[in-house]
Formats: sequence, C-alpha cells, structure tokens
Amino acid sequence: MDQPIFRLINISKTFPGVRALSNIDFDLMPGEIHCICGENGAGKSTLIKILSGAYQPDPGGAIEFEGRKRTLTPRLAIELGIQTIYQEHNIFPHLSVTENIFAGLEVMQGLKVDRNTMRQKAAEALDYLHCSFSPDAIAGELSSSERKLVELAKAVIFQRKIVILDEPTASFSSSEIDMLLEVIRKIVATGIAVVYISHHLDEVFRLDGRVTVLRDGVKVMTVNASDITEEELVRSMVGRDVSAFYSRVYYPKGDVALEARGLHGNGVRNISFKAYRGQCLGFAGMVGSGRSELMTLLMGGAKKTGGEVLVDGQEADFNRPSDAIRRKFCYITEDRQQTGLFLKHSIARNSIVANLVNMKDFLISPKHDYAVGERYIQELGTKAENADVVVGNLSGGNQQKVVLAKWFNTQGDIYIFDEPTRGIDVGAKQEIYQIMMELLRQGKCILMVSSDMPEIVSMSDHVIVMKGGQIAGELAREDISEESILNYSIGGSQK
Repeated sequence: MDQPIFRLINISKTFPGVRALSNIDFDLMPGEIHCICGENGAGKSTLIKILSGAYQPDPGGAIEFEGRKRTLTPRLAIELGIQTIYQEHNIFPHLSVTENIFAGLEVMQGLKVDRNTMRQKAAEALDYLHCSFSPDAIAGELSSSERKLVELAKAVIFQRKIVILDEPTASFSSSEIDMLLEVIRKIVATGIAVVYISHHLDEVFRLDGRVTVLRDGVKVMTVNASDITEEELVRSMVGRDVSAFYSRVYYPKGDVALEARGLHGNGVRNISFKAYRGQCLGFAGMVGSGRSELMTLLMGGAKKTGGEVLVDGQEADFNRPSDAIRRKFCYITEDRQQTGLFLKHSIARNSIVANLVNMKDFLISPKHDYAVGERYIQELGTKAENADVVVGNLSGGNQQKVVLAKWFNTQGDIYIFDEPTRGIDVGAKQEIYQIMMELLRQGKCILMVSSDMPEIVSMSDHVIVMKGGQIAGELAREDISEESILNYSIGGSQK
C-alpha cells in the first residue's frame, strides 16, 4: 500500500489555559516505524492519546483511518486494530500470560472458555517473538521487558494494524532494549505499523524509520532518520525564543549546606553532590529519571539503603520528613494539590501546618494561625481577601504561594523545589522566580527539579542531569544549555 493507514489532519488540543497541540499533521504507513520525539511537555503524550482515542481533538481537524474519517474512542480504536502499549504495564499480575493475552477476548467453545486453543495461540505467538517464558507463566513474575512482550504478543495474535509504544524501554537494560527492538522489526515485517515514542535517540536511529519532532505542541518536522544527525535532531527538539528565558541575578557561593555521598535508595544509585548556600542546584532529566525519587529520599520520605547525607558538614539520618523539617528542610512538592496543600482548609490552617513539628505543644490558636496567614498574604502578594479563604478556591499561582508560606513559617534553610511553576501562568511564574531569588539573596540553599528547559537553564547555578536513577552528567553555569542537558538526558554524545 502506498496510502497512509492513519492520518491526523490539522489536529489541535486545548486544555483550560493550555494549548497542548497546534495544527498537527501526522501520517502512518502500513508496516512502517514512525518515531515521535520531543522534550518533556512537547505534546507527545497528548498526541498518542488522540491516536488511541483517549482524547478528542478540538473541532476543526480530522482523523482518517484507512481513508475514512473517524471519531475515535478507545473502544473503536481497539475494534479498528489500534493497540496502545503505555509505559506503565497494563497487566494482571496474578494471571497467566495466556489469560493476560486473552483477557476480555476469550476464545469460546459453546458456553465454555476454550483454554487449550488460547494456550496454543499464545505459545505460537511467544515462539514467533522468540520469548523464553511459558504461556503458563504468572505475569507478575516476569521482568519488565517480558511484560512488554506479552502485550506485543497480543498484537500479533489479534492481528492489530497499528501498535503505539509509549516510552517502552524506560526501565530496560541494554540487552532488553536490543531484544525489544528486534521484536519490533519482526512485527513490522508482518505489515503492522508502529508508532514509537522515546527520548532515547539511539533507539530512534537504530529503528531507522521516519521521525516526527514536536516542540511546544507544534510539529517541527517529519524526516527519515537516515537523513538527519543526532545533533540536528537535538537542535530541532530544543530550539526556542530567547524571550522564554528568565533573567536572574547571581549571588556569591556560600558554604556547603547539603552534601550527598554515594546515596542509594528509592530507585536512585550512587548519588553524590554538594549544594551551596546562595546557589540554585538544578536537577534535570526526562520523566522517570529519578529526580523526584531523589528529593523524596533526601527529605526522609523513603528509606536510604546506602551512602551518607550531610547537613552543614554533619551527618544526618532522616527516618521521616519531620526529621528533615527539624533540620530546616523545606519541600515544595511536584503536585501541590495532592501533596502540598489541604484544599478544603483555609490559607491560615495551611500556613502553619508544616511548623507543627517544631512546636512543643499542639494547642490550637485560630487567632495565631490567622495572623500567620495574613502575614504571608502580604509578604508574598497572594491574591486573597483574607487568611480565612479556602485554598481550593485560589488560582494555581496563588496556591503555590500558600505552599511557600507553609515552608517560610518553618524558618527553613534548604529548599527543595520540585517543578515549582508547573501549571502556573507566565505572570505568576515571574513572581515565584523573584521569591526564589530572594531566598538565594538571604543565603538559603535551593535544589530545583524542573522539566521546563528555560526554567532549568535560567535559574540554575549548576545542573545535575539524571538518567535511569543515576547522575548522567554535571554542568557548570557557563556550560548550561538546552542542548547539553538534553544530550546527557538521552545518553547522547557531548560535543
């Protein structure tokens, strides 16, 4: 066939306050591998959810499957032969491989399930894919890569026409990656089309299909992998107007506030770094690289299995977050609504809650709580009538200011900012940055995790790039750029 099996025509997708995709054209040929690349927030996840029917695009665009316009739903997508294999496993861990493959699609013999036929078909598919495990194996006992093969076996058995793979090798070893790529080539040879989403550019070039690059929700280009270099691909992923960057003041480096030596635990391995007063240490990397897991470990929210943490030169062993708070740690978490705030309570109640661990008694004083809330409303410029306002009624930027108020009230010294401006409008971002700069001016220490490239480049004095739970590289201030960060993030070469 020389006609696309699937086409997106002028597709856009808007969420409240965010345009995730803008006028995207995309096509997929039978039996081809089409890779989608882009940094975090580029629109990859939104695009595949439209491809799979999980999201409906904005009015004005069109979706075609085998030449016919379609309004996709997840059910219709499956009926048409479109299978999506997400990064998180869609597996029933207590069932066998055969039962997982045929779940909801059982072969019947009269009123009975035909287990023998199902097992035979599963065995044939596993043999075709060169799988070493049995169709009777319990899925929960398989490795991550083997579970992916179970989902691919389903595509072979049910003769899917399109398979969408979303970051399939995120937790794979190099040998498992080799095996999966070989399986993908094998199923493509049968005529199945594959959409492959990955930030590992070496995999993209090894698959040697077409590549579509997204940046800030816009398609930058579609090109054959053989017609572009890694350097050119990286440049197309990160190009951005200089106006997107924040201009900040730099302060003198103070003493070492926090040091990690060979830290292990919570999915991270052999982490060593020093963080200084008056400095912002940025942590970059792709989603799943271990950045947030490291911050949770530092804060005492997970068990350390090796290494040391030193605060002001003295070893600190935090068994719980309250231990870290007493040592003047503050943790502005990634999800302010789920882990940063009590949305149904007032600004006043939220502002005092973190400091309760530092108090000798827990006597409730509404008058005191209100005064604390009012003070930080004034200091941070929070747009609220008074400290009795329920936090859930505030905008994202103002909610983030209440999170900051909660930690400022502890008189902390070491601030962990995990995605500090996620879901915040441009004006509020500038205010948060100014608050962070004031902390640095006061000699506080900041550790900042961010997937926002202009943010990590503009705000960091030094950057640690993580990949697979380890440090992939470090960048001094003069070496920090989007391209250098992305090269370390994807395991590319440094020029």
